[in-house]
Amino acid sequence: MTQKKFDLEERFVDLAASITSFCYDLSNDFSSQYYGNQLLRSVGSAALNFGGVQGTHTKKDYIHRATISLRELKESRVNLKILNEIGYGNKEMRISLLDEVEQLIKITATIIKNKKQLEILT
Repeated sequence: MTQKKFDLEERFVDLAASITSFCYDLSNDFSSQYYGNQLLRSVGSAALNFGGVQGTHTKKDYIHRATISLRELKESRVNLKILNEIGYGNKEMRISLLDEVEQLIKITATIIKNKKQLEILT
């Protein structure tokens, strides 16, 4: 069993890379390409926006960027659920990716909630 990483940026990068590999192996039909391309865009946006969170100057900007990342993760989750429902792609990889997306959603939502509470207190 591999040890879970605690560096969130690294987890976002790993997720984007894993999704890229997953999508590469999808069939070449219209629906596979449609959902695969959209999944690449949403998870890539989540990773890039989370990377952008690191360089924000204000709490408001931090919350805004993190919220965009969260929204993109949620879109990726729905996409993976659709692919799961129709049985596209490697089943084990799909389930693993969905689990990682769920974990990152929970972590990101908690970060946003905590940042908002800190903003209220200060």
